[in-house]
Formats: sequence, C-alpha cells, structure tokens
Amino acid sequence: MSLAAETREAARARPFVLDALRAGVLNHSAAAAWLVDEAGLGGDGDGDADTDAIATALRRFREELPDYATADRAASVSMQSGVGIAEVEAEAEDAAVTEGDPLLRVGGAAVVPEGRDTALLATGAVDAAALAAVLRRLAAAGVAVEAAGVAGGTLVVVVGRRDGATAVRAAEAALAAVPTEGE
Repeated sequence: MSLAAETREAARARPFVLDALRAGVLNHSAAAAWLVDEAGLGGDGDGDADTDAIATALRRFREELPDYATADRAASVSMQSGVGIAEVEAEAEDAAVTEGDPLLRVGGAAVVPEGRDTALLATGAVDAAALAAVLRRLAAAGVAVEAAGVAGGTLVVVVGRRDGATAVRAAEAALAAVPTEGE
C-alpha cells in the first residue's frame, strides 16, 4: 500500500482528523508528525521526508473530501428524573413492560422509571448521527453517560442526577449542529 493510501486509512481511523480536514482547520505538518508517531506511518528512515510526504498526502486527501457541514435537527429535548438501569431477566421482560415501559432496553438491561439518574429524551429528527453528536458534546462537557440509544425517532441518554441540566443544554446545542456527511 502506498504512503498516501496508508495516510488516508490512518485519517479515516481517527474521525477527529477527518473532521478537521473537512473543516479546513488541520495543521497538515503537525498532523503528519503526529500520525508518524501515533499510526506508525512512514518508516523509510528519513523522518522529515516521511512527515513532508504525509502532509502532502493529507492536503491531497482534503481536496477529495466534502466540506464540513452541520444541520439543525428538529427535536424536542426533555428531562425525566428518577430513572435507573436494571437487569431484566428474560422471563420478567413481559412483566416489566406491563408495569411501566422501559425508556431503553439493550440485551438484559433496561432504563426503568425507578432510580437516582436522569434521562434525556429527544424526540423528532434523531438518528445515530444525532446520538453521536450528543455523546461527543456530553464528553466535552465532562458529563458521564450511563446508557444511551436511539430508535424510532426517540433518543435516550441517561446521566447522573446532578448532570441533568447541563446535559439538556449540551444535547440541545448538539442537535442544533449535527455533522453531516456531505455530498
């Protein structure tokens, strides 16, 4: 595989590098030096030549990528206090649904309306990309996520009780600017 192909592969394996390339805010030389260390690119014995070649490959790759863009998602965000994550046994699943529908169920765990955590609910034009944007914003805000999922136009994220208000603000901001793949 050529160094240019290895560089593109290394950038794709690190989505933040792709985002920075698409946005046109990447320092190509600094990114190239970082990729030499982080991804083990180059290795022909001349570090400066490798870094220059990788920087050039990044510049050329940028020309192939769509521009970074975001879209506002029409979604209503609300908060529900007093939720928790509980194990749901296979035999008890039907009983759990009749006692109160869980907000989210993954495998043998469910977000149930009993506990000390807070759930964010976003309904509307939400999908996996919207969930990813919300999770990235929450991580940047230092908010720990206990559970998360999206299906059927509903997005659910469970956070600690004290993080509820911060999480709602972060989710609303994220949904106002969900990255798009471009054309």
